[in-house]
Amino acid sequence: MANSKKPGGLREMLESMYSVIALLFILVACVELCDAAAAVDVYRLIQYDMSGSPFGSRFAALNHHAASLHFPPGVDLSRTVLIIPLRELNITFVREYINQKNPLGGLLVLLPEVLSFKTGGNKQVHEKEKMKNLLAELERLLVHSNIPYPVYFAFENDEIDTVLADIKKNDLMGQPATATTGGYKFVIPTTEPKKVASPTMTNIQGWLSGLKTDGDANQLPTIAIVASYDTFGAAPALSVGSNSNGSGIVALLEIARLFSLLYSNPKTRGRYNLLFGLTSGGPYNYNGTQKWLRSFDQRLRESIDYAICLNSIGSWDNELWIHVSKPPENAYIKQIFEGLSNVAEELDLKVGLKHKKINISNPRVAWEHEQFSRLRVTAATLSELSVTPELLESTGGLFDTRSYFQI
Repeated sequence: MANSKKPGGLREMLESMYSVIALLFILVACVELCDAAAAVDVYRLIQYDMSGSPFGSRFAALNHHAASLHFPPGVDLSRTVLIIPLRELNITFVREYINQKNPLGGLLVLLPEVLSFKTGGNKQVHEKEKMKNLLAELERLLVHSNIPYPVYFAFENDEIDTVLADIKKNDLMGQPATATTGGYKFVIPTTEPKKVASPTMTNIQGWLSGLKTDGDANQLPTIAIVASYDTFGAAPALSVGSNSNGSGIVALLEIARLFSLLYSNPKTRGRYNLLFGLTSGGPYNYNGTQKWLRSFDQRLRESIDYAICLNSIGSWDNELWIHVSKPPENAYIKQIFEGLSNVAEELDLKVGLKHKKINISNPRVAWEHEQFSRLRVTAATLSELSVTPELLESTGGLFDTRSYFQI
């Protein structure tokens, strides 16, 4: 997504991104002279480069006949769009099909309404959890693969369910759709995607000045509260990131609101400056955070006693984790841990501490606080995640919607 360079001349992890918000997916009943058609919103699989290697799908246009999972054995699918409801998806079949590079005209995955951020779901909790786990596995497969055909997502509805039922019926009868037999054709009339220019990294910051005592000429120390606002998923238009990292953003804004009330009165204003930052590029090595920190003058950076980064704190039970790069014996780390632990104890909650020393030579940045640590600023990440996520893991996703967490 970005073309910026890392320290040491390392190239940015992600170079390009092409995102389609919603295209018109046309289902044409091509019996006789196309006597029926319907339009459905679809969402394209993400496209990006990682260290010069392409991932996702480079293809967008479609004009092929449709088939279901009931296609006859040995049939040529090179000019066929395979439509698979998530409920019926066999992840092993899809993985093997992709890994073996079998030909396919296109793939359409139908998502259940329970995952839709438009309608909200009211299904049972166990169904939500099942769909979440299956979709998370499918997303991991798709975003880490180079797929040589278009891949789209759409939500189930009565109209598309009727179409799928007809397709299944024809496939079971051994009459797959062709130009001569009729059936359904899927059409997406769009140009093929091109590499986009590096986007602008936009960071937003706010500042609350602390109160100095009379005759104090020294600069007040600063505490920074930070949250990255970007998200990542198999389909950019569906990756709203309610938990990752919408939850962190909401918490930051509420903290800023409360402290702005306190700091409006000199009697309740603290002797710390408070710096609030909403940063971009979270899934992409927190590049926005790096840019933001490097924009500070040396005096401001040196005034920061510590920073607390908020990441994925919207669906935890009764335990949160503080991730740090500096040793737990560090005075500021102890202050952060003891302060949060005391508050958590009053609320009958738990806070754990995880220490992982960073490797400066490793270009990957797993946590936002690591960008602070690389510039010798003490920082910690507060998260419901107990372990360091893998690359592009826990950065949002198709299931990371408000409706999913309303259980």
